[in-house]
Amino acid sequence: MKQLTKKSISSFRRVNLITVIAVYILILIGGIVRSSGSGMGCPDWPKCFGSVIPPTNVDQLPSNYQEIYLNKRLAKNERFVATLEKLGFAEKAKEIANDKSIHVEEEFNPVKTWIEYLNRLAGVAIGLLIILTVWKSFPLGKMDKWIPILSIFNLILVIFIGWIGSIVVSTNLLHWMITFHMMLALLLVSLLIYVYHRSGKLVLGKGVKMDVPRRIELVLLIGTILMLIQIVLGTQVREQIDIISSSLGNMLRDEWVGRIGLDFLIHRSFSIVLLGIHVLYFFWAFKYTLRKSQVNLWSQVLMILIILEIATGMGMAYFGIPAFLQPIHLLLGSLIIGVQVILLLEIRENIQFLINTN
Repeated sequence: MKQLTKKSISSFRRVNLITVIAVYILILIGGIVRSSGSGMGCPDWPKCFGSVIPPTNVDQLPSNYQEIYLNKRLAKNERFVATLEKLGFAEKAKEIANDKSIHVEEEFNPVKTWIEYLNRLAGVAIGLLIILTVWKSFPLGKMDKWIPILSIFNLILVIFIGWIGSIVVSTNLLHWMITFHMMLALLLVSLLIYVYHRSGKLVLGKGVKMDVPRRIELVLLIGTILMLIQIVLGTQVREQIDIISSSLGNMLRDEWVGRIGLDFLIHRSFSIVLLGIHVLYFFWAFKYTLRKSQVNLWSQVLMILIILEIATGMGMAYFGIPAFLQPIHLLLGSLIIGVQVILLLEIRENIQFLINTN
């Protein structure tokens, strides 16, 4: 029975970890979709041009396909606007209803269509993995009831994220909807990491606990909050880039950064603050934690990611925002949040253990 329990825990954690990796792959693919301008490669959802497998040539579509899918999107937007009004978000509802950019329908592009289609396939794969995670979580409920509860919540969250993704398409990539979609993905990966950490306590030993000062947890928490703000600021910069690139016909990339203005200056200056906060955290983590402890090792990973994140940001600023750097920059920012969550959980466990034993 004990062996069966360990096997159930190991099986659950394996699937959970694979799901975390899959979500990060999806975030990377989402960045590629954004940087390649493929967000509207499929004008409908969940199908793509009304098919499970999208077309490869415009001849496979009716001559008035743009009008057909525009009308479908507008009908869906009307329902979404009505829902927002009922929920009390009258201003947002009005903003969507009066947004003329939503009425623009892109021409069929097979490359963009298939990039977006692969993005959706990755989303389906994550949905299936989440369902498997829920199924694997049930045997663990006798030891920790919160593991299946949180796993079921993650499934509900994935369904909600999918629905928000459909709204992103129907609103023709409305900027704040893209940001909201991204923040939901970060919430999902954070919850998956938390469940993985929680399930590990069922089978792993307590290990060596350290006397970690509370100020380390506090400065890391501040760093995590600032990182989330920085990601939102980054999406605002990305919105400006989209507008500028569109106005210049996706040409003159070297001029894009110079035309962004205040949003870019805030985003760039904020990275300096972030670096300072995390240098302070790393100094304290190096000073007060064991060299081969999980906290120390993950702290090193965190600093490497932050340096790479700043480097890719500088690369985009000084080299005309290369398309290949944009998804990497987004992925690194998302990985930073994940590592911060891991560290907060590890540090909190050490602090809680010392409180309970004193």
